[in-house]
Amino acid sequence: MSYQANFRVWRGDSSGGGIEEYEVEVNEGEVVLDIVHRLQATQAPDLAVRWNCKAGKCGSCSAEINGRPRLMCMTRMSTLSPDEPVTITPMRTFPVLRDLVTDVSFNYTKAREVPSFIPPQGLKPGEYRMQQEDVNRSQEFRKCIECFLCQNTCHVVRDHEENKPEFSGPRFLMRVAELDMHPLDDAEGTGLDRKRTAQEEHGLGMCNITKCCTDVCPEHIKITDNALIPLKERAVDRKYDPLVWLGSKISRRR
Repeated sequence: MSYQANFRVWRGDSSGGGIEEYEVEVNEGEVVLDIVHRLQATQAPDLAVRWNCKAGKCGSCSAEINGRPRLMCMTRMSTLSPDEPVTITPMRTFPVLRDLVTDVSFNYTKAREVPSFIPPQGLKPGEYRMQQEDVNRSQEFRKCIECFLCQNTCHVVRDHEENKPEFSGPRFLMRVAELDMHPLDDAEGTGLDRKRTAQEEHGLGMCNITKCCTDVCPEHIKITDNALIPLKERAVDRKYDPLVWLGSKISRRR
């Protein structure tokens, strides 16, 4: 069953822009990205949009649909009312390059600031051994497709541009949490305290666990409950629990 839908798409660039309206055909089974492609083919050939796999795995087609951060390729038209206009705007947290394409280089800058996995000394590749439970915990976070919807919806950076230098955002705090709970990560053996750096260098204390990042994750990763809150608890223990603090001093001295 086909129908004509009213699409309201933001058009412009870094110097400014606005909403333009289009009447476009919608067919059964289509997703929002299909309609955007039809717009490009029939009415707006210069419409800029970033996409790649159209399967919800590359994270490229992030945008805001009716005000909610979503993947265009995973938003079915059948979930939207045919009687109401569909408004598509670029992600608000990042600078607009053109139309629906934003500059997400902020995220790659933050990614480079997180020290990578440090393998234990004396173990060669193929000799790593982990409990399945530990594998499962890390595997959840590895499902991230880096669509940056969690970064976009996090109000710490969305509403406060001045926080960006000190705050890595939920995606990269989740990365720190994953490495910190990894049983084979030997960061502390090299003098790197991931809990301390999460607090002092990545802005963990600025997160107030509203769970907006979890709400928009297309992979349904429990970012807040399984990564950020446990990381906060470990960071607080390390910094304020006198016994934990004393134990860290003793072990470091040894």
